[in-house]
Parts: sequence; C-alpha cells; structure tokens
Amino acid sequence: MPGTARWGLAICAVLLSSFGARAAPEARLGAFEAQLEANPSATAVLQTWCDAHARPGTRIVARQVQSAPAPPPAQARQALAIKPGEAVRYRRVQLMCGGRVLSNADNWYLPGKLTDAMNDTLDRSQTPFGRAVAALHFSRRNLETVYLPPGGSDVLRHSAVLLTGKGQPFSFVVETYTGQILEN
Repeated sequence: MPGTARWGLAICAVLLSSFGARAAPEARLGAFEAQLEANPSATAVLQTWCDAHARPGTRIVARQVQSAPAPPPAQARQALAIKPGEAVRYRRVQLMCGGRVLSNADNWYLPGKLTDAMNDTLDRSQTPFGRAVAALHFSRRNLETVYLPPGGSDVLRHSAVLLTGKGQPFSFVVETYTGQILEN
C-alpha cells in the first residue's frame, strides 16, 4: 500500500475510533465511506475495522457463498474492457471479522491478469481478494456509491474497478456493506 494511502487509513481509523459510540450512525458511515474512497483495498479498510472491534489477531476472511458462476453485467464488461473469448471468473464472498459479516462482495475478474499463485489462492482459500492480489500494487476507481435506506441490514454499496500498477483493469467489484460496520 502506498505511504499516502497507509497514512490516510491511519487517520480515518483514528477518526472512527474517536467517534465511538457517541457518533450518530450517519457520521460513522460517512467516516467508513471516506476510508473506502481513500484506499485501494477494501480488504485493508475492513481489516482496520476488525483490528479496532475484534480480538487481537482476528483476520478478515472471505467465505465463498456463490453456488454458480454469474455472467458479468454490462457495467463490468465495459469497466474491464473484456475481449471476446477472454476468461472471466466470478467470486461471491462474505467478508467476515470473526462471526460478523461486514460485506457481501461480487467480483468479476480477469484471471489472465493474475499470477497462477493468485488464481490458486482465490480458488482454494478464504483469502480476501485484496490480500491475494496485493503484489499487483493495484489502485481502485470507485464507479458508484449508494447509501442504502435506513432500517435494512445493508447500509452502503460500492461499485469499483481495480487496476494493476500499470493501469490495466483486472477486477470489477460490487461490495454491499452491512450494518455491522456501524457497530462498536
């Protein structure tokens, strides 16, 4: 993670912890969303949340929940500039901190832009995507942010494209964050 992003993540973590129970859910959600906007890795943002809210050493894990591959939506096809016949993989996971589901993530990615080791890790483990592909030194371009209606179990949805360090798109994600991120 570049130094600026790491610094931004640390500042946001301090802001979130200083809000604590005193802050309205809207303020905590705004601070969390600012972290997502400022950092290339949603996994890193969720790990910071987990570090502040769970037992020491608790790691974010990605529990795979899809039953069948889903074709990429039009927005993913456009964002990834998918060529005819190019392989696209789909991964749906729940990103968890201990027993808490923090995010449900749909991810369409181009396995040809990843190493064999990265693809194997994604296929065979509960390693979050951002951690598995960290060696790509990727950046994140948010495409859409939607604050979901109050009262539901989900509070925020982000759509984003991830780009390699050389600027090539390789992943399109739709992340739906649960109200768990607002808890102390």
